[in-house]
Formats: sequence, C-alpha cells, structure tokens
Amino acid sequence: MFRPIPPGTQTLIGLNVIAFALQTMLGGDLLGPLALWPFGPQFWPWQILTYGFLHGSLMHLLFNMFGLYMFGSDIEAVWGQRRYIIYYLVCVVSAGLAQLLVTWLTGSIYPTVGASGGVFGLLLAFGMMFPKRVVMLLIPPIPMPAWLFVTLYGLIELYLGITRTASGVAHFAHLGGMVGGYLMIRYARSGPRR
Repeated sequence: MFRPIPPGTQTLIGLNVIAFALQTMLGGDLLGPLALWPFGPQFWPWQILTYGFLHGSLMHLLFNMFGLYMFGSDIEAVWGQRRYIIYYLVCVVSAGLAQLLVTWLTGSIYPTVGASGGVFGLLLAFGMMFPKRVVMLLIPPIPMPAWLFVTLYGLIELYLGITRTASGVAHFAHLGGMVGGYLMIRYARSGPRR
C-alpha cells in the first residue's frame, strides 16, 4: 500500500518533524523569530522560508506531511531530488509572499506557520503532471481525476479566502504556493531559451 519515500521527500518531512519537536520543547522562543509575521518589528526576511517548517498543531503537521508524501513522492521520482526540493522551496516562498501581501492589505497582526503553501504547490504540479490519475477525497470518499481535484481545491481555497471563511487558515498562502509553482513549471517548460 505505501511506497518507499524518496530521499528529498524524506528530508523535507524530517526537517518539518524536527522543527515541530523543537517547537514543542521551546514554544514561543522558536515561534517568535521563525514564524512569518506581517511587516513590522517582528518581521525578518528569513521568515519567508522558515515559517514553512513550523506547524500550529500535531494534526496540522500530519496532514501536511501526508500531502507532501502523497504528491511529492511521484513528483520527485520524475524531476529528481534537486529540482523537486528547489520547486518545493519556491512554492513555500511564493506562499509566504502572498500571505505578506494579504496581511498588509487586511492589517492582520497574526503570524503564519505551516508547510501548506509548499504542499499546495506540489498538488498543482501533481495535477499538471498526472492529470488523469485518480485521487480519492477523504471526506466524502469520492474518486476523481487529479486535474479536477486540483481545480476544485484551488477554487474552494479562493472562495474561502474571499469570504474569510475558516478564519485562522492562510487560504491566500495556499493559492500563492500554487501560483509560484505554476510560474516555475511554465519557466521550466520554456526550455533552454532562458
């Protein structure tokens, strides 16, 4: 049932688990300087990347790591470890930039944590690379092709972000991860001209 986890995906999962363990032990001491804070006195440039390795709860971590394993393993098998990790990190950064823009526009004062932006970038890549592969929703259990799953998930995130439903969830960071991933895939597909 479970396939072997490729080394890049293992590394990313390992870093997230280690960061969560440190968070659990150190609490706010780690969260303060590494979470993504809105522009202001608590914001530091490295937070655009480090926030993607922190999580708000064990369930948050488990869902993100399951998504990383589920979608990332196949992508890494096609792209290779180096390209895969670069892609993932670009998605985390683009998600962070999108979240900074939203917090600036809305005046939010809350920090952002989680690998979801990177995972949403992987979700987009999976849908583009394996559009006809069947993905099973968890709740309710409905099978659908990957392209439809990705499209619906993106539209749901957009709706939830615009309506501000499910507060405390960085919907636009998720979309930012997808946009950054899409731009990187388009850039790679443009070939050696660039």
